[in-house]
Amino acid sequence: MGCSLKRLNSKGQRRWTAVYFDRHGDRRSAGTFATKKDADKAWKAAEAKVNARRGDHLVRGQTSFKTYVEETWLPNLTVEVKTREVYTYQMYAHIMGYFGDLPMLDIYTTDIKEWLTGLKEAGVKATTRKRLKQLLSSILSSAVDDKYIAENPCLLVKTDAVTQKPLKIITPDQYGIFYEALPDAMSRLLVETAIETGGRWGELTEFRVGDWDPAERAFTISRAVVQVRPEFHPEGKRFFVKDCPKEGGFRIVKVAPHLATKIDDHIAAHDLQDNDLLFWYRPETTRLQNHATVSVAKPLGRTAPNERGRTYKHGTMSAYTAGRCRCGHCRTAMSDYRRKRRAAGKDNPRPGRTWDTDGHIPNRWFREQIIRPALKKAEIKVDIRMHLLRHAHASWLLNGGADLMVVKERLGHGSITTTERYLHTVHNADETALAALDKIRTTRRPAEQAEGADLRAVPSQRQPLSNEELLAQMSALQAELTKRLNGGTEGTVPA
Repeated sequence: MGCSLKRLNSKGQRRWTAVYFDRHGDRRSAGTFATKKDADKAWKAAEAKVNARRGDHLVRGQTSFKTYVEETWLPNLTVEVKTREVYTYQMYAHIMGYFGDLPMLDIYTTDIKEWLTGLKEAGVKATTRKRLKQLLSSILSSAVDDKYIAENPCLLVKTDAVTQKPLKIITPDQYGIFYEALPDAMSRLLVETAIETGGRWGELTEFRVGDWDPAERAFTISRAVVQVRPEFHPEGKRFFVKDCPKEGGFRIVKVAPHLATKIDDHIAAHDLQDNDLLFWYRPETTRLQNHATVSVAKPLGRTAPNERGRTYKHGTMSAYTAGRCRCGHCRTAMSDYRRKRRAAGKDNPRPGRTWDTDGHIPNRWFREQIIRPALKKAEIKVDIRMHLLRHAHASWLLNGGADLMVVKERLGHGSITTTERYLHTVHNADETALAALDKIRTTRRPAEQAEGADLRAVPSQRQPLSNEELLAQMSALQAELTKRLNGGTEGTVPA
């Protein structure tokens, strides 16, 4: 049973504190008031909520946002390993610094709006702001379910509209030039498999020999691998293999005969077994060197003034260090200087990076050591990424006349709406629509539709018959049927 306790404030004024007991028997305060009447209302209302099992948030809501996230939300979050890593990074990079010390009950819509405004002023993109707001809303919705707050303030906040940019699709000619610039046979086979199957990077790099059916010339895609930090891996590793790819389930994807022959030859050449990876990390690949290439001509002129107003001659160490010039001549001068010191044993160069992997291909390694050198060699103005090959696969299929549902199944999309994003890449879509419109506009009316003609007499118009006409036809049909049943002469059933 609650009560109102009399006390004096710092000015000696009489005040009343509303006291109630939660369902665990602990004494709680419902606020301090100027009159006993107001205090009695407050503790009775709080006690009623406790009895109705609706008052938990009055106590739990005093928990800070950081405490709730770290002790309740994160430990009980049921998501995939990679998703947990992304959520944790986004949480501490953009959310925790603003809301971490606030009690759960003190997070209002105005706080969320100010937070989003701050992100916008800091240069965070609209797409990222939308995802961050969705993450915060998910946390607060969980807090509502856990009785920490009564409602989710995020539901009343809107984010800026996000304009979906059209997908960039490479042409077959661009792909051909890029393919020829790849450094070795395995990277070319991996890229060709990507463009032929439309597989995701995690699916492609988890392909094993047992997933390949040479008789059907098809892959069974039933697993995917993701690269995570060891603290998020259940066993402290870098690569986590999940049994079902994105959107769940598995799918079978066939490939062209020429690619099937290359895959069979690749398996035979390396004597691969069923559980072996079809594509694997090769640490013997040399580290990419990024030396500047400059003309042979002698450097002329001097650098721009530095903060002290001094200039230096191009192609010298002073220009690189004191003048902070990064032109080709100055970079070459620094590179030559460092190379000579290392050759003389005066410096210990930093060793090349070693990749922690169990045989799966690290995404960044493939990007830096395979993709970028090939793009530089090919000299094409398209920043090709492996996921861009997946987009190209879908677009090329649709342009070739493939059914939208077939493309959906090959890509493993959970919804046809996702696949419809590629419809804008169909090159002749506008021409087809214009031809259909022109056909309707230029169609002439038949002669039977001249003014005053009976539209019901024109078969092509398929106009509904009147009740009288329908009854007349039914009567004629019944008479003909009676005649035939009575053994009369065969006739023609009227139309």
